[in-house]
Amino acid sequence: MVEGPDKLPSSVLFACSLNAVRSPMAEGLMKQLFPFKVYVQSAGVHQGTTDPFVAAVMEEVGADISDHEPRTFEEIHDSSFDLIISLAPEAHHHALEMAHTMDIAVEYWPTPDPTVEMGTRDQRLDSYRRVREMLTQRIKQRFGWQPPASM
Repeated sequence: MVEGPDKLPSSVLFACSLNAVRSPMAEGLMKQLFPFKVYVQSAGVHQGTTDPFVAAVMEEVGADISDHEPRTFEEIHDSSFDLIISLAPEAHHHALEMAHTMDIAVEYWPTPDPTVEMGTRDQRLDSYRRVREMLTQRIKQRFGWQPPASM
């Protein structure tokens, strides 16, 4: 069981509805902030399709997730995670079902879906950026991220 902001789990699964926007962002951010310290995956309840806005806003912060392929819970080969963080209600329900049969901690981080934003390309990208920044702050806070010491 993973508790407290100072305890890094050995493995985390981020989950959302389609594994196309929120959970791949969170996976990429976690890998960027805690490289080689935590095994991280993401999954969706349903099969999604790649969203080019996600790769674009993640590239802005130096996280290359351009090779991400959306996958479902059923396509995850290793289900022995210490922690599942669900980012959408349907994913949270699925995570709780999964945790019921295994010793997995589950947290729910309600996260807006930026794909519902209408408007210009720039307005839509801004909604993705807001989600990216929200996830960045939440991950840093939850896992006690500290900036690397300067030399």
